[in-house]
Amino acid sequence: MKITVKLPKPRNPLAVLVKQRNAGVHGALNLKRTERRQEKQRLQQFKSTGGRLKDEE
Repeated sequence: MKITVKLPKPRNPLAVLVKQRNAGVHGALNLKRTERRQEKQRLQQFKSTGGRLKDEE
């Protein structure tokens, strides 16, 4: 009878690289998207306060 030593499965080298990679938001510096989002939020704020903005007094 052969003696077998139970060894862990070898790790995928690509998985190590993916795990170490710095991930982040795609297109974080997209200025047009940021402007559109801010305008959309401002419009929603305007509608919810009955035609007044919070920074106006």
